[in-house]
Amino acid sequence: MKTPPPSNAPVRFDPILLCAVLALVTMGLVMVYSASAVLAQDKLGDSLYFFKRQVTAAGLGLVAMAVAMKVGWRKLARWAYPLLLAAIVLLVLVAIPGIGSTAGGARRWIRLPGFSLQPAEVAKFAWVVYLSYSLAKKREKVATFSVGFLPHLALCGILVMLCMLQPDFGSSVLLVFMLFVLLFAAGAKLSYLVGSILLALPLAYVAIASSPYRMKRILAFLDPWAHRHDVGYQVAESLMSIGSGGVSGLGLGDGRQKLFFLPEAHTDFIFAILGEETGLIGVGVLVVLYAIVLWRGVRASLAAGESFGTYLGLGISSIIAFQATVNMCVAMGLLPTKGLTLPFVSYGGSSLVVLMGAAGVLLSLSASAQGAPRGARTGSELREVAA
Repeated sequence: MKTPPPSNAPVRFDPILLCAVLALVTMGLVMVYSASAVLAQDKLGDSLYFFKRQVTAAGLGLVAMAVAMKVGWRKLARWAYPLLLAAIVLLVLVAIPGIGSTAGGARRWIRLPGFSLQPAEVAKFAWVVYLSYSLAKKREKVATFSVGFLPHLALCGILVMLCMLQPDFGSSVLLVFMLFVLLFAAGAKLSYLVGSILLALPLAYVAIASSPYRMKRILAFLDPWAHRHDVGYQVAESLMSIGSGGVSGLGLGDGRQKLFFLPEAHTDFIFAILGEETGLIGVGVLVVLYAIVLWRGVRASLAAGESFGTYLGLGISSIIAFQATVNMCVAMGLLPTKGLTLPFVSYGGSSLVVLMGAAGVLLSLSASAQGAPRGARTGSELREVAA
């Protein structure tokens, strides 16, 4: 068994993980400017409008990442409940008319001086921190229905309900996904997980069938070309954008679909512009970078010496991988439109800052995992850490 490094030894973070995250952020800045310059000039008279805001968010994200790396992941245990409570309060506030800001038929933002806060992004991170702490604390009882499964499911239901009030179906799916990932990792009974999925299917059907705009998204997914000029327009334009890129792309800045053809080109569908301008090569580089983040994140998680760290790292890695996979699949018409951003790449200050802070937590894990003994602390030991 390896011995921990001496206390005066320099802390070393995973350079591969760090470089992959910074490369994704850099790629995002380039693509946000390319995808938004014409729109920003036409609507706002400043071609750099979205780019400057994204650069500011990236700067704040670097600060959040550095703080997370400095503070360390262990101290997040004592913040599990306050973070979750703050996330719930924010989700309630955004649902209140006059506080929550509406755009595109959804009330998902709280406008503050100089920036907008999207509570769902905070809720994702808070949910992972809380779940990791709770499951580690209840490690010996995770397999029981009344202690390990039902309370977490009920709390997830509250968060999902608040997200659906916005409405934000994509974030709701992600919260449920994270619940099942971490419950499975913690050792919950498979019968509970499968049974709850089967029970949830009718509810998901009702949620989709009762909403006209969600039904339109399903129609666009099933046959975008049959609805080329109405509900399938966005997906069809995205497919045309990606397909026209070929192997090497049309060149940075030379994409055509961002010229008022593809809606949300710099946010939800930035992957389509990247595929158009950088081609299969650029898409391949993007996928490899996400694979590196997932690989190094899971590696650091499994090497953590405490169950809280293992669950926390797995949760953060899963968020990044899930959002990236869903966003790319939506852009390629492989999934119905969900509204999830492309991590580190899509325009969006709240998403970028929170994800870079979460990446800092992964980097902190990678540093503490070096030389750490295998195994995990018990729930009582973890409570001492949080005390």
